Amino acid sequence: MSRKQLIEMTRRHIAHAKARTQDQAPSILSVPALNYYDPDRWQAEMEGIFKRLPLTLGVSSELREPGAYQALEVAGVPVLLTRGADRVMRAFVNTCSHRGAIIVPEGVGRARRFVCPYHAWAYDQQGALVGVLDNDDFGDLDKSCHGLVPLPVAERAGLIFVGLRPETDGRATIDVDTFLQGYDELLDHLGLDDCFVVGRQSVEGPNWKVAYDGYLDFYHLPILHKNSFGTEIPNKAVYDAWGPHQRVGMPIPGMEALEAMPEEDWPLDGMTAGVWTIFPHISIASFDAGGKLYMLSQLFPGSTPDDSVTNQIFLSPTEPDAEHQAKIDEQMAFLKHVVRDEDYFTGNRIQRSIKTGAKKDVLFGRNEGGGQRFHSWVETLIHTADADLATVLASRVGPEVG
Repeated sequence: MSRKQLIEMTRRHIAHAKARTQDQAPSILSVPALNYYDPDRWQAEMEGIFKRLPLTLGVSSELREPGAYQALEVAGVPVLLTRGADRVMRAFVNTCSHRGAIIVPEGVGRARRFVCPYHAWAYDQQGALVGVLDNDDFGDLDKSCHGLVPLPVAERAGLIFVGLRPETDGRATIDVDTFLQGYDELLDHLGLDDCFVVGRQSVEGPNWKVAYDGYLDFYHLPILHKNSFGTEIPNKAVYDAWGPHQRVGMPIPGMEALEAMPEEDWPLDGMTAGVWTIFPHISIASFDAGGKLYMLSQLFPGSTPDDSVTNQIFLSPTEPDAEHQAKIDEQMAFLKHVVRDEDYFTGNRIQRSIKTGAKKDVLFGRNEGGGQRFHSWVETLIHTADADLATVLASRVGPEVG
């Protein structure tokens, strides 16, 4: 079924390429400039989106072996991901039950136990408290009641999804299948589960929505990126959506050559090209670095409405030798330059200028349907009650086009 969807999407791309057209929204959308910097609005986004929806926090292949872990902080919540000896992926709030210290520093590694650096309380891979320093002196404590606080976690398409509300929170949580609306079946074709993590780097940026707007926008490519790569790529976009998640493709001239081939022979690489986004903060794009290289961008809000950080995770379908790794490193440096010195340099200036109040709205044209859909979902979700969230997500089941 998912390959059939890819073929249908590719047919649309071919039709646009032959006609020299692109997807068009019904009208221009105005978004209040205040939405990008108002503290109350930003807080509503943190609570209604980042702390309520499943977030893509890890890559399964990087944490495949028992004992593998990753620690990171998201929207002010310290998170620990760990693969147990039973090969089950678990997620916890990375906070000691004793006095709240952060247990594991940010990063990836391997461990059988996690020992708090403050008073050496120890936890196993299942989050159970298994050791209290000077237990007899500390006092009578039921260890079974003081393990790490679990977070909801699931794996799909080679990615690890985590909810930031503890399972003991008592509020409604969204299961990952309701959230993805079948989108993971398409993401499976990228083959991320079999990839090797071959590099990481981070880039600081503007408000998370200013930054994310760029991942959904091909309109700017030949202008902003004219000195890097933009002139090699058409600025027209074709959009497909599954709930709030979008694939941004392009009607590349010459695609019509596929029509001379049987559809069952259409190459997967061509049908999966473009940018695959996972709401609200993920972009996956592929590049050539002596072989296919994926850049998975994790966009996280910063500590204020004005800033964000993007973690770039690079994945290769093959384990690179030294020569291949050198090409990957070169491509990584180039992509960091593009995002930091072109996209986010411009985004930071946008962030400063819209705060002047000179313009009350920012505009998304009919050719910018991806941005229109993104902002529509942000607006919808922050005004949706917990009890209605699953219904709202399921009411717009993909794929929807245009």
